[in-house]
Amino acid sequence: MHAVIVREFGGPEALELADVPTPEPGPGQVRIKIAAAAVNPVDLGTRAGHLPVDPLPVGLGWDLAGTIDAVGPSVEGFAVGDDVVGLDDRLVKELGPYADYHVIAASAVAAAPHTVDAVAASTLPLNAVTAAQALDLANLTPGQTLLVTGAAGAVGGYAVELAAARGWHVVAIANPSDEAAVRGLGARTFLPRTDDVVATVRSVVPDGVDAVLDTTYQPAAVLGTVRDGGGYVNIAPVLGPVATERGIRILDQWVHYDGALLAELVELVDAGRLTLRVAETFPLAQVAAAHELAGKGGLRGRVVLVP
Repeated sequence: MHAVIVREFGGPEALELADVPTPEPGPGQVRIKIAAAAVNPVDLGTRAGHLPVDPLPVGLGWDLAGTIDAVGPSVEGFAVGDDVVGLDDRLVKELGPYADYHVIAASAVAAAPHTVDAVAASTLPLNAVTAAQALDLANLTPGQTLLVTGAAGAVGGYAVELAAARGWHVVAIANPSDEAAVRGLGARTFLPRTDDVVATVRSVVPDGVDAVLDTTYQPAAVLGTVRDGGGYVNIAPVLGPVATERGIRILDQWVHYDGALLAELVELVDAGRLTLRVAETFPLAQVAAAHELAGKGGLRGRVVLVP
C-alpha cells in the first residue's frame, strides 16, 4: 500500500509517498480502508520538526474516515464493512492515516455520519474532540462567558457551536469578514481581530470573561481578558507552559481519543447541529501541494487527502 512518511524534517518536499506493507490489526484494533484523511496544523508541525518527534521516520495524520476491512481479536461493536471515523492521537507513529489503510484502536472510532460524505466526515474527529474536551476543562455554567480566539477556524468553530449549545455566552474573535459565519455558529458577541485584545474584550465584558479557549495560542495577549480566578484553556501545552496571574487557572488540554465522545459528535452532525467545513481536496500523491495550501493559513475548513 501507499503511505506518507517523513524521513527528514523540512518543508512539503520532505513528504514521501512510500510503498509499505499493509498493516494487520492486533487485539482490540481494526483496519480501515481510508476514504479521506484531513490535514491539520499538527501534521505541518510534525513534518517541519517543530514538535518532539523521535525517532524518524514518522507517519502523518490524526483524522480519518473510511470503511473497516479487517477486525482484530477482542473487538466488539464493529464489523467488516462498517463506515467509520476515527482519531489517532499518537504524535509519534510509524504509519498514520495519510495512507491507503490504517490500523487503529477500535475504541478510537465511531460510526460515520449518515448525512455527509467521507471527505466532510474526516474533518470532524481531531478538531471537534479537541473543542469538546477543552470545553469540559473550562467547566462553565449556562450564562457564563467564554472567549474563543480564532473563532472562524476549525477548532474555534466547533467550540463556538458546542459552547452555545451548552448555554454559554460566547464572545468570539475572528476576522471582520467572518462575522456572519461566526454569529451563525452561535456566538452572542462578535469582536474583530485586533492588536489590543484585552481592551477590546474588556470594552464589552468589563469584569473579564470567565474563561478563554485560545485556539490561536497567544497567552500573553489574552490572559488580561480573563477575570480574576477565571480559566485559560491551553490546547497547545506541547509549545510550553503558560505563566499564571491573578489566580487564573491554566488548564492544559492534551487531546486524547474517545470513541464514545466521537459518537456523540457524529450524532450532532446528523442532527444538523455541528458544521463540517472542507477547504479543498487532494489525492494522496499530491500531499506536498496539500501541505503547501494548508500552510498558507486563512482557510475556512480543512484540506483533505483522498487516497
